[in-house]
Amino acid sequence: MSDFVQAKHVHEARTTLGRLRTAMGAAIRGKADVIDKVLVCLAAGGHVLLEDLPGVGKTTLAYGLARSIAGEFKRIQFTSDLLPSDILGVSIYDERTHEFVFKPGPVFANIVLADEINRATPKTQSSLLEVMDRGKVSIDGRTEDIGTPFMVFATQNPVDYAGTFPLPESQMDRFLMRIQMGYPPVADEIEILRHGRRRYDTAEHEAVVTSVDVLGLQEIVPAVFVEDSILEFMLAIVAATRTETEFRAGISVRGALSLKLAAQAQALMSGRDFVMPEDVAAVVEDVFVHRLGLRRAFTDTLEERRVVGTILKRIVSSIPEPV
Repeated sequence: MSDFVQAKHVHEARTTLGRLRTAMGAAIRGKADVIDKVLVCLAAGGHVLLEDLPGVGKTTLAYGLARSIAGEFKRIQFTSDLLPSDILGVSIYDERTHEFVFKPGPVFANIVLADEINRATPKTQSSLLEVMDRGKVSIDGRTEDIGTPFMVFATQNPVDYAGTFPLPESQMDRFLMRIQMGYPPVADEIEILRHGRRRYDTAEHEAVVTSVDVLGLQEIVPAVFVEDSILEFMLAIVAATRTETEFRAGISVRGALSLKLAAQAQALMSGRDFVMPEDVAAVVEDVFVHRLGLRRAFTDTLEERRVVGTILKRIVSSIPEPV
């Protein structure tokens, strides 16, 4: 890619991301940092695990993104009696043609909200592994493409664990980032009380970009330049998690690749076609926090997340940044 083409593509990417940031900022007030993280995931073609209390805007965030990219939105309420076929779809025998016809499930959409994903059984949770990793669904010996762009928003309630099934590490590893919404600032919450709606799908959202724009964005992210010293910086962080005595296990190769991709998307968000150390530092906690477990037991998931985040900050600050 020539310098001219590179600069042109970076400008187009910034324009696309800027439009999305503005549109989503109008729908989700006071959460510019959360929106930026979601856009990093979108640009990187990754999935998001939103862990927070009910009623803070997680569904509105996913719905707003879907409408902003003119994409199809589907919401799946995960419960203990949900079956894999309820998500992926099922083959039904058609008596007229004497053939089995595949009926797509709700996962066939651009933005899929897996609400309270940990309330489904492990068998149902595992039905998402292939589709999140490869964008395909395999049923009855046939493989169906989901289509692009495709992004899963999964939510978890961090304080209510009655009747839930913890996500296994293999499932956690499919999420690029694990983030929290938090409460909005007071001034923004006043505006929400003044003008907000309780139903997420009653708000008006206009599409500001197309799916083609999003796919173009996702194509350029892997081309963002990462100098060898930055790769060594990333690997030093990864290696430190593998020797940290507080962690049960360190970051996998897939986790290291996820960090690189997220840093490339973060650099593009900043209008650059190359990664800097601050891009790595900006995304490392959200990319790694759900991939690391502590040896000591915690009854409070949020507290465990805070401890993991503190350790990650210590690790990153102890490693010299490349000049």
